Amino acid sequence: MQGRMKQHQLTKVEIDELLAKVEVGRIATLKSNGFPYVVPVHFVYIDEKIYIHGLSRGEKIDNLLRDNRVGFEIDVMDGIIPHETLVCDTNTAYRSVVLEGRATLVSVMEEKIKVLKAVVQKYTPQLSHLEFPEKMLKATGVIEITPTACTGKYYR
Repeated sequence: MQGRMKQHQLTKVEIDELLAKVEVGRIATLKSNGFPYVVPVHFVYIDEKIYIHGLSRGEKIDNLLRDNRVGFEIDVMDGIIPHETLVCDTNTAYRSVVLEGRATLVSVMEEKIKVLKAVVQKYTPQLSHLEFPEKMLKATGVIEITPTACTGKYYR
């Protein structure tokens, strides 16, 4: 474990709060050539799992169908901490969560709708009274990430 990680670990409660609040995360999948593919995504955190919505087809879907191991990261930059006399000792106040896990596609329609309602509630609550058109539900993919490891750290 990194030195800073030993001294600046977020608690489980702090990790859960960040995962519930932060608006953009990054998912990493493995491309067929072995290189990572990282994209920013909107997500929701429900019952200790990460859910991501998007098109039901595309590179990240192809990647996770081939190899369901994924990484996921969020961060919040709280500000710059300038050193008074040494520019190289300027630091950043931040909080971050990094996890690895296994991803699957949600296939049960009721579960997909539950996740999509949570997405709408998080990002556009003013639209939460609207129903999802059937055509849109068919074209939307929902990825469920079950974490196998998760760490959070901070610096203030």
